[in-house]
Amino acid sequence: MTPEEQAMFKRMQKPAVRFSMGLVLAAGLACCGFAAQPPAQQPLVEKLILSDTIQPITAGALDRAIARASRDGAQALLIELDTPGGLLDSTRTMAGAILSSRVPVIIFVSPEGARAGSAGFFLLESADIAAMAPGTNAGAAHPVIEFGGQPDATMSQKIENDAEAFLRSYVTRRNRNAEAAEAAVHSSHSYTAQEALDQHLIDVIASSDTQLLSVIDGREITRMDGAKLTLHLAGARIEVLKPSMRDELLGWLVNPNIALLFLVGGALLIYLEFNTPGTIVPGALGTLMVLLAIFALNLLPIRYTAVLLLLAALVLLVLEAKFGGHGALAIAGIVCLTFGTLTLVAAPIPELGINPFVAIAVSLGFGGITFFLVRLAIRARRMKSRLGADALIGSRAQAMEPLSPEGHVLVEGEIWRAVTSVPVPAGTQLRVVGHEQFLLQVTPSEPTQIHQTTA
Repeated sequence: MTPEEQAMFKRMQKPAVRFSMGLVLAAGLACCGFAAQPPAQQPLVEKLILSDTIQPITAGALDRAIARASRDGAQALLIELDTPGGLLDSTRTMAGAILSSRVPVIIFVSPEGARAGSAGFFLLESADIAAMAPGTNAGAAHPVIEFGGQPDATMSQKIENDAEAFLRSYVTRRNRNAEAAEAAVHSSHSYTAQEALDQHLIDVIASSDTQLLSVIDGREITRMDGAKLTLHLAGARIEVLKPSMRDELLGWLVNPNIALLFLVGGALLIYLEFNTPGTIVPGALGTLMVLLAIFALNLLPIRYTAVLLLLAALVLLVLEAKFGGHGALAIAGIVCLTFGTLTLVAAPIPELGINPFVAIAVSLGFGGITFFLVRLAIRARRMKSRLGADALIGSRAQAMEPLSPEGHVLVEGEIWRAVTSVPVPAGTQLRVVGHEQFLLQVTPSEPTQIHQTTA
């Protein structure tokens, strides 16, 4: 090869080398880029456990859980449900929150043995994904009149139709069986997990949270606004939302039995403060207990006739202690107190009512203690303050010397001059019946001593 050819070959080789180096560099940068790319983010599912009655406290907990799931960017909110039911107003509020949630809501009736009874059935059907564990049941959602009494047929039909329309309004949008759902309302029908799946009331039967998320991964759901959404929940991290101290306290306080005990105990402490002014602690503690009881009872449906019975019971107990009715007024007061506490909360389910044993025990205890304390207070106010010789009237005395009719006697460890209507020898047991200035008037305490003296 000539020198000219060699030079030309070198000039042609430089671009090829540069191109090859460029390819190598680009490949290296691409590899670095792929190596630096972070792994796919693990989906987050937040979990709320509702194992209580449906009432304003649980409604507030659900609202906060939905807001937090939306704020944290969770792929879904999983609600583990186990409830006997609850208040219809709170149910409507919670169902509305689920239907309007930006985050998909999955309701899972779990663990085995759990139920979504009454109000819980409405919540189960409102979820984007409804699921049940084996051995669970749901249904029996017929509405119950909260304020007692037997409504007429028209009113019962109106309440039932309203509940059915409310349930039907979103069951059809969730592509579930509206007829089977309505049967849980008008016929109080209840379904096992397999029956609910066969009737297209739920979407999945699963034994655990992990299995549930795995089964519904990749499933397309239709939101209430008609938008389609595909769930990506495989291998999701489940974060359980722990109730705050406030929620735990309110959930404990909203128990009607606790509220009743607070009301009765607080009333007794306030009464004690009135009878022993200046102690402060009973009055302050009693006021706090009564206010907490009123707050808790305000969250529950209350019968006003029961409140009138409680007031009547207090009036009867006070009248018995003041005037005495041979126990008739006290018995009537305790009966009123018992019926008042038993019917105080108009509970749609037994779990929201006052336990009969608690009501009877509280009524008997409160009635007896109130009657005893009021009677003591009235007696104390009727007794006049007595000092000096006045305080000795009715006391026992002993003659220190013969009284004929005047002499010295020993009373309460003190020596007094006394006068008697009949002469008595020394050592005679006497009783003080009055006084003039500092001269006591005494009389023999036993008739036999009078006979001995006059013999």
